[in-house]
Amino acid sequence: MTARRTRSEVMAQLAEGIARLTSSDEWRRYLELQSRFHCYSFNNVLLIAAQCHEAIQVAGYGAWRKLNRFVRRGERAIWILAPILERRLDTDDGADGDVVRGFRLVPVFDVSQTEGDELPSVCRRLAGDDPAGHYGRLVELARSLGFAVEECEFAGTMNGDCSHAARRIRIERRNTPSQRVKTLAHELAHALLHESCEDRALAELEAESTAYVVCGALGIDSGGYSFGYVAAWAGGGAEALAGVRESGVRIQKAAAAILDSLESDAAVRAA
Repeated sequence: MTARRTRSEVMAQLAEGIARLTSSDEWRRYLELQSRFHCYSFNNVLLIAAQCHEAIQVAGYGAWRKLNRFVRRGERAIWILAPILERRLDTDDGADGDVVRGFRLVPVFDVSQTEGDELPSVCRRLAGDDPAGHYGRLVELARSLGFAVEECEFAGTMNGDCSHAARRIRIERRNTPSQRVKTLAHELAHALLHESCEDRALAELEAESTAYVVCGALGIDSGGYSFGYVAAWAGGGAEALAGVRESGVRIQKAAAAILDSLESDAAVRAA
């Protein structure tokens, strides 16, 4: 069986896993939780990113309390704009309506700034070691692409990030070896594909799908994390499957670039 065929089969497994997850009770509970969070405007997304670029899920103090989570003492608020509404009667048709009179700053907090009950999640971090040393070989690949790899401890729930401006990839050191392999494959996909991408959801779908293909070829089952991650960023089951299909060529090319490099490296070491 050729490598190309194997990777195509892994892509099919990704689609099957997403479809199975998004028809489950676990996914329903996840969506019920997400419905409690507001969808923020583009300007507020920029404000959140400027103040806390690691933020992934923000809500006000009261909203967190309703979820039985509490903002930790000393945490700094993230300030966003909320509309000031005025109720008035529309004299044309007699219907009531809200009119925006202006905006005011309101504080929100990221989940990483809170503590309390665990939130429903469709992403489970991987357990297991890395006996074949894939992580070290991926680090060498990153360096060959001009990216330094640093291990750090993130304040929130992030596993890693990639900065094209700094030519740097960071990986959460406290995760298991197999999770770090998957995260580094994910960030390498960002390095290869997304230097100028402005669509965060598309970038995350492509990066995690690439990581799933890479991990599958390396003998690491990342489905417990990847299925939920892709579906969550794509906005749902059908959207995720459509996104994977539309980005299939880019995902396959990125995975091939990573795996072909690893195979070349292994051949050199064996020679």
